[in-house]
Amino acid sequence: MPFVSTGSFQLLREGFPEQPELGPALSRVLLDQVAAGDRPATIRLSRPGRVVAFGRRDVRSEGYPVAVKAARDAGFDAMERLTGGRAAAYSEGGISLTMTIPDLSPAERTNKRFVEAAEVARSALAGLGIDARTGEVPGEYCPGDFSVNARGEVKLVGIGQRMVKGAAHVGFVIVVNGSDLIREVLEPVYGALGLDWNPQTVGAIEDEVPGADRALVESALLERIGANHRLERITLDEATLDSAKQIASDYRSP
Repeated sequence: MPFVSTGSFQLLREGFPEQPELGPALSRVLLDQVAAGDRPATIRLSRPGRVVAFGRRDVRSEGYPVAVKAARDAGFDAMERLTGGRAAAYSEGGISLTMTIPDLSPAERTNKRFVEAAEVARSALAGLGIDARTGEVPGEYCPGDFSVNARGEVKLVGIGQRMVKGAAHVGFVIVVNGSDLIREVLEPVYGALGLDWNPQTVGAIEDEVPGADRALVESALLERIGANHRLERITLDEATLDSAKQIASDYRSP
């Protein structure tokens, strides 16, 4: 299934587990570059470290400072995410997948991007033998209509979007293993934010496919995307990285 009207993507693999705020900062720079026509459609597939990514509503919550402290007390860093939604957690058992797509009228295709992005993740996981479904699991963290779950019971993938004039950014949080870590850090974080949720809805791909690791899931995702799109592996250029570094502090939780 073609992803909107994009026929090819440049592929970046750089990640910043030791400085997680560089992730959303780089996503913002890529979004602006694609919107300006300075860069073609781009995918970034990376491996994060331990971090809780807070959404805009979280940042405005009275409990935000306590939630940030709870995350850091649990050994997770804290940052503010580029896309919407509520707090989500990454660990060394996760994958971050972002797609930045040129679109002169991005708001007109918001739902279409969500549908197609969810299908990329769902079909890749189904190919691994998971009963993967699209839709919100009642009580899940960072709830969304286009989450990808297993068996309708546990969340595996969360998807969010950000748009500017001329481009859209679609971001995935994919839990490959370590569901216990995600559950343990989100319990005090969500408590501080005053959010009701069910910790038992936290899932991981390894829980469904024993022995699955990040390399296996990355291959499944790239194979699924590559079935309909040409992927060109490139190296992140220094000018773009420097631009991201200049704004990275804007995405670090205080």
